[in-house]
Amino acid sequence: MAVYTEVAFDEAAALLHTLQLGDLTDLKGIQGGIENTNYFVTSERDGATLEHVLTVFERLGFEQLPFYLHLMKFLAERGIPVPAPAANAQGEILLKVQGKPAAVVARLRGKSDLAPGVAQCEAVGAMLARMHLAGREFSMSQPNLRGLPWWNETAPVVLPFLTPSQADLLRSELAYQNHVAQGPAYAALPRGPVHADLFRDNALFEDGVLTGIFDFYFAGCDTFLFDIAVCLNDWCVLHDEDHDGSLDTPRSLALLAAYQAVRPLMAAERSLLPALLRAGALRFWISRLWDLHLPREAALLQPHDPGHFERVLRARVRDTPALAALVRDDALQSA
Repeated sequence: MAVYTEVAFDEAAALLHTLQLGDLTDLKGIQGGIENTNYFVTSERDGATLEHVLTVFERLGFEQLPFYLHLMKFLAERGIPVPAPAANAQGEILLKVQGKPAAVVARLRGKSDLAPGVAQCEAVGAMLARMHLAGREFSMSQPNLRGLPWWNETAPVVLPFLTPSQADLLRSELAYQNHVAQGPAYAALPRGPVHADLFRDNALFEDGVLTGIFDFYFAGCDTFLFDIAVCLNDWCVLHDEDHDGSLDTPRSLALLAAYQAVRPLMAAERSLLPALLRAGALRFWISRLWDLHLPREAALLQPHDPGHFERVLRARVRDTPALAALVRDDALQSA
């Protein structure tokens, strides 16, 4: 967990009062995530116990956050299980704590399943498709701030920390992704608001049912296929130190078939899935390298291992020809 901003109990209590969420009874730092300061907050109002999450944003500014918060509110109002932001008497959902932007959102029930099987992958695939369809009506727009321009800007910063083999991989893959992004097939990909970080620890299950998707603070407008690729690269691989980054075929087919049943994939999406799987791996390899080699001070900070996504990227590059089989009709129908 990263705690950059220490929030006092009295300060959090006063904030909850402005949101009409009752009297604060417990304030506890959350383990997980390295971008923002997060606390579980529990309060009592009219005899009922309320549970929320207080987030103090450390990198994102006041100008960027309305997109994320209003997207969450929009999706929650349309039946997507995401944490709805709390508003004050003036209707404001973007708040301020110690001069920094902050938000208080409803805490969802359930817990993350870090060893998902086919059923969990089916559930997240179907919900991702529902979220994409609902998001097409969202009126606000903001680019994916960790998209290709950020990769191009950040790669030179992390290159000095890499071995020659790693540097060659980073340069060649970045050149490949720039080439893909300039092509007509990429331009034809459907786009809209995407989560862009829907890892296993950003979804919740209860009794086998998907009960929530949270942490939208990397969301932005991008291709839906990139969102699918990010999910596949986390939900459908092994996460032990001995793995080589390969996709697990049954889980991958389950996720894709469930998505396809809700929002059928276009021809351009089918043809570019292997390339976007590589893009998703590259994005998180670069960001983990950045967090490891250029860390910020925090009360608790454990950067994720960049080696995991280096292995995933090498596997996607190696398996590019074979990955096209994942979106064949016969494969999806048999999943």
